[in-house]
Formats: sequence, C-alpha cells, structure tokens
Amino acid sequence: MLKSIQICALLILFLTESYAQQLVTISGFVKEKKTKELLIGVNIYLPNTNTGISTKTYGYYSLSIPAQDSVTLVYSMVGFQRKIMRLPFNKNQKLDIELEDENYLQEVVISSKSEQNKQSNSPNMSKIDLPVDQIKNLPTLMGEKDVLKIIQLLPGVQKASEGQSGIYVRGGGPDQNLIILDDAVVYNASHLFGFFSTFNGDALKSVELTKGGFPARYGGRLSSVIDLTMKDGNKEKFSGEGGFGLISSRLLLEGPLKFNKNKPTKGSFLVSGRRTYVDFVMRPFIKAQNQESEGKQTSGYYFYDLNIKLNYEINAKNKIFLSSYLGDDVFYNKYTSETDNSDAGLNWGNITSTLRWNHVFGQKTFGNASLIYSNYGFNIFTKETRLNSLEANNFTLNYDSGIEDYSLKYDVDYYQKPNISFRFGVMATHHTFTPEALILQNASSEVNLNKDKSYKVWENAIYTESIWSPVPKIKINAGLRLSQYLITNAPQHRLEPRVSAAYKVKDDLAIKVSYANMNQYLHLLTNTGLGLPTDLWVPATEKVAPQSSSQIAAGAVKDINQDKGISITLEGYYKKMNNIISYKEGASFLSINSNTSVEDNGWENKVTSGQGESYGMEFLVQKKVGKFSGWVGYTWSKTLWTFEELNFGKSFYPKYDRRHDLSLVGIYKLKPKITLSGIWIYGTGNALTIPIAEYRAYSSTYIRGDNLDNPIGWRNFTVQEYGERNSFRAEPYHRLDLGIQFHKKKKRFERTWDVSIYNAYNRKNPFFYTASNDQTFFGTSTGSNTNNTLTLKRYSLFPILPSITYNFKF
Repeated sequence: MLKSIQICALLILFLTESYAQQLVTISGFVKEKKTKELLIGVNIYLPNTNTGISTKTYGYYSLSIPAQDSVTLVYSMVGFQRKIMRLPFNKNQKLDIELEDENYLQEVVISSKSEQNKQSNSPNMSKIDLPVDQIKNLPTLMGEKDVLKIIQLLPGVQKASEGQSGIYVRGGGPDQNLIILDDAVVYNASHLFGFFSTFNGDALKSVELTKGGFPARYGGRLSSVIDLTMKDGNKEKFSGEGGFGLISSRLLLEGPLKFNKNKPTKGSFLVSGRRTYVDFVMRPFIKAQNQESEGKQTSGYYFYDLNIKLNYEINAKNKIFLSSYLGDDVFYNKYTSETDNSDAGLNWGNITSTLRWNHVFGQKTFGNASLIYSNYGFNIFTKETRLNSLEANNFTLNYDSGIEDYSLKYDVDYYQKPNISFRFGVMATHHTFTPEALILQNASSEVNLNKDKSYKVWENAIYTESIWSPVPKIKINAGLRLSQYLITNAPQHRLEPRVSAAYKVKDDLAIKVSYANMNQYLHLLTNTGLGLPTDLWVPATEKVAPQSSSQIAAGAVKDINQDKGISITLEGYYKKMNNIISYKEGASFLSINSNTSVEDNGWENKVTSGQGESYGMEFLVQKKVGKFSGWVGYTWSKTLWTFEELNFGKSFYPKYDRRHDLSLVGIYKLKPKITLSGIWIYGTGNALTIPIAEYRAYSSTYIRGDNLDNPIGWRNFTVQEYGERNSFRAEPYHRLDLGIQFHKKKKRFERTWDVSIYNAYNRKNPFFYTASNDQTFFGTSTGSNTNNTLTLKRYSLFPILPSITYNFKF
C-alpha cells in the first residue's frame, strides 16, 4: 500500500514538473516611482484574457504563463498611470516595476482605464478597499480625518451613537471586529470616549474591510476584518506633512536611511505623531474658577498617538520591517484645600509592535515571518483624604483592566500555475487577560477589597487556502483553518471551513457566493455598546464558552463603465451567532456586593450567554476615479438576540439593530485648486429600553426624629417600571456634512485649507432619552406634571459644527 502511494506521488510530481517546464515565470515588486513605496493591490494581467494576479501586502507578484516569443503585460492600479510592458517570454525573469502617480498624467490618459480594477474579476466577496486619499478628502467631525467613521458609511456597517466611532458589522458587536495594524491586533481603536479613532490617516497606506467570505488566513473574530497597513517611508528624499486643527495637531516625517553615500538607498523611516490641546485651552477657565473657590483644582484631558516604521532591504530576496504604535488617553483631576485632598484619573491606551522579515524563496514562493506585541490597558483611580480635628478619613480606589499579547506567525504564498495559487501559514498567540484588578479601601467603613485575577491562555492556528480557476469563467477561493485554544487541561480544537466562488456570466458581470465558519475565544463585556474604555476584554473559560458563527452570502457584481471606474454590488447574507454574552440584569463592570466573597464578585458570575441571528441585503454603487468619485450604500437588515436570563427569555433587538441605513458620499474636484465633498446619511433609530411607568414605593425602614418617640415617617423612593428590552425605537438619524478644500503649491511646499461643516442643517439627532413624571432639565425643575404621566425627553449632542484645518506637505 505504502509503495503504491509513493509511486502515485512520484507520478504526480513528474507530471507537475513536466507541465511547469512549459511555463515561464515573471516575478518582482511593484513600487511607487516617487517614493519607492511598495504598492498593494496592483493588477498585473494579460490584455483580453482572464489571466492575471494582484500584488499582496508587500507589493510582490508572481505570474506563470506558457512560454512564447513575446507577451504584453499591463500593470494598473486606481490613482496610478497604467504601465504596458512588451517583453520576450522564453525564460524566467525578475522584473520590478515603478508606477507613477496619475497627477502627472494628461487628461486624455487618465480616462483610459477600460480594462483595470474590475470587481467582477475577484473570487472574493463582502470586501471593500478604501483609497486613503479619498478618506482624506471627506468632511468629518472637528476636521479629524477618521478611518473608522468613513468605514461606518459603507453598506453592512451600522453606525454607533452620534459621533461615536464604534463598528457594528452585519449584526455583530464591537468585539467581533478584528482590527489589525501591520499584523498587530488593536483592541480599543478609539480616542475621546469613542469620538475619534486611534488611526492617523497620514501614516496609512491601505485600508481594507472584509464583512464575509473570510479568507482562511483571518481568524479569531465573527463579524469583520479591518486590515490597515502603514506606509513604509519615502526612500528617495526627506519629506513630511501635517496639519493644525481646532482640537489637535499632527506631523509626519519620512525619508531614506542611507548608510553609504556611494550605494543605493536600501532603507527608509517614518515617524508620525498627533496630540490634542484641549487641556491647554481649558487651563485659563480652570484657573479663573479656582480664584472663586476655597481650594485649588487642576483638571484636563488629552490624547496622543505615535507611529514609527523602519524598513531595510538586506538584498534582493530579504527585507525587514519594524513598525510600532503608541497611543494614550489621559483624564486627570486634582483638588487641594484645607479640609480635602483628592486625586482622580482615567487612562487607557494601546501599544503595538511588529517585526517582519520578507524572504523570496524563488520566483514562485514568497514568505513572511512576523513577531508581534500588542497591549491594551485601562485604569481608573481615585484617592481622597478628608481632614478634621479628630482623624483623617482615607478612601482609595484603583481599578485596572487589560490584555497583553505575544504572537508569532509565518505565512507563505506559492504561485503554482496561472490558474492556481496557494497560501498557508501558522500562528501562535499568548494572551494575558486581566479583566479586573481592584483595590478598594475605605477607612470610614468595612469595605476593603483586593482582587487581582489574570488568565494566561494560548490561541494557535494553522491554515491553508487556494485561489483556483478550474475553468475560465469560475474562480474559487477555498480554505480551511484549524484553531486551538488552551486555557485548561482540555484544549479545544475547531475546524473552520471557508469558501468563496465567482461565476462570470459576462466579461463585466459575476455572480458570487460564500460561506465562512468562525470562532472567537474572547469577549467584550459592555453595558452601553458605545465602545468605551470601561468595556472589559475577557477570555473564554470553563464557565463562559467561546463565540462561534456561520455566515452564508450571495450576490452579484457589475462593472458598468470602467472608463469611469463604476461598479455595482448587490449582496444578501444570513449569519447565526452562538455563545454571545451580556451582563445579567443590573450587573456592571464595577458592581460590588459586600455580602459576597471576592470570587463571587468576579465577572464570570455577572454574565449570561445567548444566541443571535442577522440577515439583510446590501447595495453599493462605487466610483473610484475621475473628477467626481464616491459611493452610494444602502443596507436593509434585521438582528435578533435571545438570552434565557434576559427579557424573560424572549428575543429582542440589540441597540444597534437598524432596519434601513443609507449613505451618500461624493467628492468633486471642481478645479485643480478646489475640492468639494459631501456626506448625507440616514438610519433607522436605535432600539432602546425606556420606562413605561413610574410610581412611589415605601421601604421597611422607618425614619425617626431626634428620639424613638418622635417618628417622622416611612422612607419612600421612586421606582420606574420597564417593559420588554429595547422595545422603543428612537427617532431616525440623519445628517449632512459638507467640506471644501483649497489647495495651493508654493515654492517649497503645498498647503491646503480644509473647511468643513458637521451637521450642516443642524439636525437634533437623539443621543439618549429620559422619562420622568417631573418636568426636569438636567436637575432643574421647570414645573410639575399634573396629569401624572411620563414625559419622554430627547437629548442631542452635536449641533451644527464648523471647523477649519490647515494642512501642509513638503
């Protein structure tokens, strides 16, 4: 039997090698001519055929086709001049290509894009690439160009509350999005309590969103993958860009690393930083307030982030990259007087670092090894001391939560034939979860807790995937991922099959289907759903099972007019989610019961698990090139959650279930010096839980006067009664944002004035609601309600907000 297998294997190898001898391979890297930046997603193809490939994350390509006297190859990418190469093709060759920015082209050349970037050519579905330049041209809150807020405008992505950067994809929660920056996981991608994201657009090279049909190389989340890649740095000359806005400023510097003047540049660097100055602006007001008070108070808030990247080309086959991100949000408040001293604060932030090594084994094989570090931490602290003539009363609270990862991964791309390529890899991650580290001491009471429990777990995976075209009209991306989770003596192993397929009905029309099975071994505990730092990352344990999902999707892609880069996508999906978790009724991250033990106060005893399902239709019309670009996105969707211990076991809509979601996005280059932009969005209101009745109740505690013989009465309080969970719909959300940019090239640099208006027609969108019998407004009574009925009050957050930013580039 063994001998027969060996003979068959030798026969297959012989046939493969015989066929390979008839093929010629061309391979290399594609770069931007001006900066030598490696380009992702460049299409390399033979005109009038279905033979082609695109560059991967590191700009590498390999194409094998039958030998012939000569061949014509086209290199194309949105925003760059097409390059057409006529080459002899009778032997293997290495060819590095440089593409020139389209700004250097004449108008007649720009319009000639008829064969490039067809969406119907790819087997993948539920995937959208966002040009970074397009992101920078759109109006945003306070002038901060925010990647996550632009992603919210895409179909299938539900928006969070007003101004929030939370991402909710196809019914999933914010924890179900895998956000990676240069291979490193970012666990909390928000500044200023979610109003801005952690990503500085100046430092980004590419942004890619995948909502379904996930390739096997991605794992660990249920709903989406947001893959961001940083720029490598300018290898040709020292350059920079930055800007000054109303609440923050930013600066990016990049340039070559040259160790020998007589040799070509082999390395480059990039440094990018951003910081708010809200704390500096508020200092005069705080100082004026201190003059009117007995004590001295110092308080403020700021955030900052820093990106660093280095890369060096050892030789033609080996490159190394080192990239890091550091970001923090800091809120502080100190008060000092003759009778009281207090020091309180709230801090959270991320640190990521990735060391990567690229190696070209041969013209058909490309490998990448990555060593990755990721850390997210959150801290609340307060310390109070009250002084009097008798004693000092001390109160101390220190609460920490976070997650720390060390990862090692290795990926290999193998380009076997024109119609088939493979990718396979392994990954190992060591997580250290610290959901709750609490120190609580109060000298004036019996409360004294010290709780610090961490979880050390391993999450490993091995995968393989292939892009295969069995016949010219069909392309398939099939893969299998085996994930392993180690937290106890009984490790869990789960198989995750993935497949996406495309059938070309016509040259510009394709029908696509996909299936993906996903597993997630961590959870995010949240009360609000806003993506606040108080949300806790916790691991799957013996008590809390891992999350899992299965998603199917089907749709069609039509490339209408490639001269103008227009495509239409229509998709439908159904997703089933298991073991999603939520807090039990009344529980929260810092709820403490002094009558129970420290172990019983742990997070595992505060949660319950359930199931979810989501289904919907998504429509996208996108135009990426030309004087006018943008997209129209519409989503109809429905999401239901079911928990045995919530809502009396009945299914309910989660907060961010939206029946309708519409986004209109446009950018118009009026003149070379003027760019206009606009965004209009509409969404069904959030599903909320509000009181349906209010009444007075009396406790068993009897309040007495100066002595037992002088009673005053029974203690009474207000009780609000709630109906079914999230049975109330907020008003629809809609908003118009407008922007205009004025560009001017000066002698040594280029400057841009960016003026934008957020919420241009001053729509009072609901941020939250209150219900009460009393007519109150932020605690101030405005009268009584004689009808004894509940009054619902709506509170809005942002009125019309103009902003102006000065940007420069040299």
